[in-house]
Amino acid sequence: MSARESRLSRLWAHEKASYGLRVFIALSVAMGVCWQLDQLPALPGVFLGIIASAIAETDDNWWGRTKSVALSLLCFVVAAAAVVELFAWPWVFIAALALSTFGLTLLGALGERYASIAQATVTLAIYTMIGLEQHGAADRAQALHAVSHLLAGALWYGLLSILWTALFANRPVRERLARLYLELGRYLQLKADLFEPVRDADVQKRQLALAEQNRRVVEALNIAKTAILARFGRSGRPGVQSGLYLRLYYMAQDFHERASSSHYPYGALTEAFFHSDVLYRCQRLLALQGEACANLGTAIRLRRPFDYGERTRQATADLTDSLTWLRAQHNPQWQRLLSSLELLGHNLQSIERRLSEAAQSESTLDNVDTRLRDTNPHTLREMGVRIRQQLTPGSLLFRHGLRMALALIVGFAAIRLFNAQNGSWVLLTIVFVCRPNFGATRQRLAQRIAGTLIGLVLTWALMQLFQDLRIELLIALLSALLFFFTRSDRYLVASAAITVMALTCFNLIGDGFLLIWPRLVDTLLGCAIAAAAAFLILPDWQGRRLDLVMARVLERCAGYLQAVLGQYGSGMQDDLAYRIARRDMHNADVALSTALSNMLREPGHVRGNLDAGFRFLALSNTLLGHLSALGAHRAQLDSYAQDPLARSSGERVQQAMQQIAGALARREPVDEAANEGDRALAEQLEQLNDEMPPKLQLIRTQIGLMLRLLPKLRAAANEVSGAEPRQVASDVKG
Repeated sequence: MSARESRLSRLWAHEKASYGLRVFIALSVAMGVCWQLDQLPALPGVFLGIIASAIAETDDNWWGRTKSVALSLLCFVVAAAAVVELFAWPWVFIAALALSTFGLTLLGALGERYASIAQATVTLAIYTMIGLEQHGAADRAQALHAVSHLLAGALWYGLLSILWTALFANRPVRERLARLYLELGRYLQLKADLFEPVRDADVQKRQLALAEQNRRVVEALNIAKTAILARFGRSGRPGVQSGLYLRLYYMAQDFHERASSSHYPYGALTEAFFHSDVLYRCQRLLALQGEACANLGTAIRLRRPFDYGERTRQATADLTDSLTWLRAQHNPQWQRLLSSLELLGHNLQSIERRLSEAAQSESTLDNVDTRLRDTNPHTLREMGVRIRQQLTPGSLLFRHGLRMALALIVGFAAIRLFNAQNGSWVLLTIVFVCRPNFGATRQRLAQRIAGTLIGLVLTWALMQLFQDLRIELLIALLSALLFFFTRSDRYLVASAAITVMALTCFNLIGDGFLLIWPRLVDTLLGCAIAAAAAFLILPDWQGRRLDLVMARVLERCAGYLQAVLGQYGSGMQDDLAYRIARRDMHNADVALSTALSNMLREPGHVRGNLDAGFRFLALSNTLLGHLSALGAHRAQLDSYAQDPLARSSGERVQQAMQQIAGALARREPVDEAANEGDRALAEQLEQLNDEMPPKLQLIRTQIGLMLRLLPKLRAAANEVSGAEPRQVASDVKG
């Protein structure tokens, strides 16, 4: 392959290339048709219709995309017709818009597809307002003509989207799996940093960085599962050619469990093996496996063979030799630590073996439970139940919907008060800036203002430099394309791009210079209203619900512990029930990490327990590591069933986590009277002997480490809730 072909291949394989090319075709064809028919004044409406249809787009198969396009077009027609009919009665119109916005926001409970359609419908309603303001709402014929441009753009993009999905059915799965392995590779490299044998290292800082990366891995796993579910169904059974994708997904789940496991505290390992090279061997092997995962992601994206490489195999052999040498020293102080390192080595060898087999497409999925959990409702009854559950002020969607509705009413009142000529931009700004929580709203607000300012200055300069119609059309096309490329991850750039596109397009039907100041004023006014709404109307302060999020983490950890210990009695089964328990635990951990990140952007007076929250996050990630270590090595073990101390201790840990979670959920002080009993029981479990099977030693060691972690979890829980611990007789059975 020539260098030019290689560059083109990499460009086409980029995760945004397919999306970008689809958008480019939609925009350029629309522009070409308007040019050919001498209907360039229709171009702004057509572009806005394409944007609304693209906002409603979610990942799906061709049949699901067809249903989504049909539903979104139906919603668009109803919304546009309602705006045309009610625009002459301003207050009736805004009341209907606010009520429909509230109702459409609640549809987010039904899944991502309905949430996207709801946001796109509200957006298209405001686009219709913009069209009526530009073309005149008094003349019904002109109003319908303006609306037809929006609907034509939405229909055109919807049809193109269906065709594209049919032609490139499995490409989104490949892109999401590639992203998953890239994130896994980064996770393994951060995990390797924990094995650096340096005294007084800031382990907590590294653990928090690892927790943040774990959030990205879990999100990538969830997105990949959604893509697979959309194409292969809940059974998870793909066709013959697509079996490789599903196998890669389950392999990533196994990697994640093994990589997130923690066999022993890193500080103790550093002290014991400071003068040995074994920890450097572990660090090097993990880093190389992280690099291999990233290379596998690149191979998936480029659809090229994956070469595992000899360096990683040699690093695995070197680690095995180092462990063998240490075991030969017969140092009694190293016995328990060496057992943990050997189990770690077994984990890394398993990853090495699976990576070396990754490119062998002839591997089958026989005897593998390929079912996937589908959380989306599929009947009207299920949908009705989901929506009714949101009809309470405690629901995040209810609060966000009410906040949006009231903000739109206030924005419309401000438009009428100041007699704004292009006031619809105020409402549009509110819709795009107002997010479900204050932290996200604050971030989006700053990006919107900065992006709009940049876009206005850039538009003014471009209009001064280029006054040729063809160049202006090219600017509009490129800026619209840039908006689509950046709207999901670089909102500042997207805001600047959409500002350039809007003013350049509207310059076709008027004087774009006259819209620069109204655009700036309307953006500032809309941002101010959105910020006030997020601050004053049922604000979703993360600190006030942090204890509930923490409780959910411990509940899910207890459920996962029960599932893992059950498999030491029944045997390893990577079935749907086990994978659900594992995924729920990781999702709860991600929810805690996300809540703390949002707290960083909230006012200081509502996040006084932020430091305590991060300490709890570090502890919960340590707990998750010990649980994952049990999960990575699970197998039927008769000696565990015959060890009453190990079984009763596991039950005690599970009950203790449930009790801490219950106290957090009730916002009550956590009883710390069981701390001494937990430490004493941990000392009993740590009395190991050479006759014990290695996996029984693992179980006792991990349960002992969790018992030692429980007092810290109780103290952190009380610190977060600001409650005084209760020193009463414990009801946790010893």
